[in-house]
Amino acid sequence: MRTGGQLIVDALVANGVRRISCVPGESYLAVLDALHDTDIDVVVCRQEGGAAMMADCWGRLTGEPGICMVTRGPGATNASAGLHIARQDSIPMILFIGQVQREAREREAFQEIEYRRAFTEVAKWVAEIDDPKRIPEFVTRAFAVATSGRPGPVVLALPEDILTETVEAPAAQPYTPVEAHPGPKQIAQLRALLEKAERPIVILGGTRWNEDSVAGITAFAERWALPVSCSFRRQMLFDHLHPNYAGDSGIGINPALGKEIREADLVVLLGGRYSEMPSSGYTLLDSPYPKQTLVHVHPDASELGRVYRPELAICAGASDFVASLADLAPASPPRWAERTKAMHAAYLAWSTPPETGPGDVQMGPIMTWLEENVPEDAIFTNGAGNYATWVHRFHRFRRFATQAAPTSGSMGYGLPAAVAAKQLFPQREVICFAGDGCFLMHGQEFATAVRYNLPIITVVVNNGIYGTIRMHQEREYPGRVSATDLTNPDFAAYAKSFGGHGETVSRTEEFAAAFLRARASGKPSIIEVKLDPEAITPARTLSQIRDGR
Repeated sequence: MRTGGQLIVDALVANGVRRISCVPGESYLAVLDALHDTDIDVVVCRQEGGAAMMADCWGRLTGEPGICMVTRGPGATNASAGLHIARQDSIPMILFIGQVQREAREREAFQEIEYRRAFTEVAKWVAEIDDPKRIPEFVTRAFAVATSGRPGPVVLALPEDILTETVEAPAAQPYTPVEAHPGPKQIAQLRALLEKAERPIVILGGTRWNEDSVAGITAFAERWALPVSCSFRRQMLFDHLHPNYAGDSGIGINPALGKEIREADLVVLLGGRYSEMPSSGYTLLDSPYPKQTLVHVHPDASELGRVYRPELAICAGASDFVASLADLAPASPPRWAERTKAMHAAYLAWSTPPETGPGDVQMGPIMTWLEENVPEDAIFTNGAGNYATWVHRFHRFRRFATQAAPTSGSMGYGLPAAVAAKQLFPQREVICFAGDGCFLMHGQEFATAVRYNLPIITVVVNNGIYGTIRMHQEREYPGRVSATDLTNPDFAAYAKSFGGHGETVSRTEEFAAAFLRARASGKPSIIEVKLDPEAITPARTLSQIRDGR
């Protein structure tokens, strides 16, 4: 005989859960009590959105479902930002929500929400458990749904009274992973298309990758001398200094790479959906009928043909597909080897930071210094904003599991993600980049980093504005500034007030010493970089955008 709360925790243990993030609530006290008797780490967060983003980051870097627990009503709706990120980014995650007791439902009870109506758009599956005996069934299914096909978030609502009720239920067992494998005929078709091609390119994206599959696609690209691009914010899928790397396909794409994709005669989309951002607003591939011969490999059959009609559609996860390529080699040396070299050279030129810019702080030399002084396995996290361009364009990712950034463009993600990444990989350096607007979306999670003694380094690029919105505003409505100016705290003092380490950088040459002091402090740190708002992009100033130059 077990309580519903104990059955929830039993199912988590059976499925190998090591850590959950949460904001506690009276609606699921019985679960919190059951967690007391396990080895599962419970990370107490300061806002449910941050807790959900931590769970997303766990799923993003491990492939295991990140687990988040929140209370009903406001707690659940706060967590919806993290749900949306996990949904658009195809990240496995399970959100458990405390719910009103069964007898109070449909009365608009205290903090009551009907979650199936509220969250169906941002989750793969939403359910409410009515019978505590079925808890093992529902939780096992949640793990299967979150990880199978196109991964994504699952929501389970837990009425408060089922968690305290004592019942006899079957012992929870781990879920069975579901994989889809390509057939020999499909691999033979791929070989034929490659042998026929003159200007092929591979674009990597999506999830369900691991270190072995990254190594496998690298070996495949070498055998076929293929140029490889990574989709928006999936840059950790290929070594940027590898001679086959052609750059990332995303916001502000290198024009040379965009031209190569448009003029390719064969495009292999591997793992991702190639949605609006990586496709430059669906302009690199025509929808629904691309000019290029398209091979699309994706683990969910419903995504194949949804936006683009492929010549060859293969329903398979990235890892299983790559494994099937192990013996696929060209019959003769590929004809496009020199083109691949030229594309890599174009990437290296594009990813070399500018030396100068407006104001006393130049981000180009700062990025150059970081490239020379940060280890290859360092994890970079960020949210959304123009500041992120400095990371995505100029940081050269070398290894798998070194990037956590939302493809959905959600602000505030970087700091909660850094907390989760440092807990997952305590021996690795974790660097969060955030804008001043982005940081304060979830800046309170700096307290979580301090509580758990996580020495992350957060670089807050402070230009006093919502930079991306101001850039668009000045382009569309030049000189008519509205709702984009910000008043900010002293970010270094903010860090110190929590018990962390704080630095302020007002000139470029101050950054290196500030970073080294932050690293040496052994504390969670914030380095505030005071950037001139004119330095809105690496290539253009705000004035140039305003003037149409």
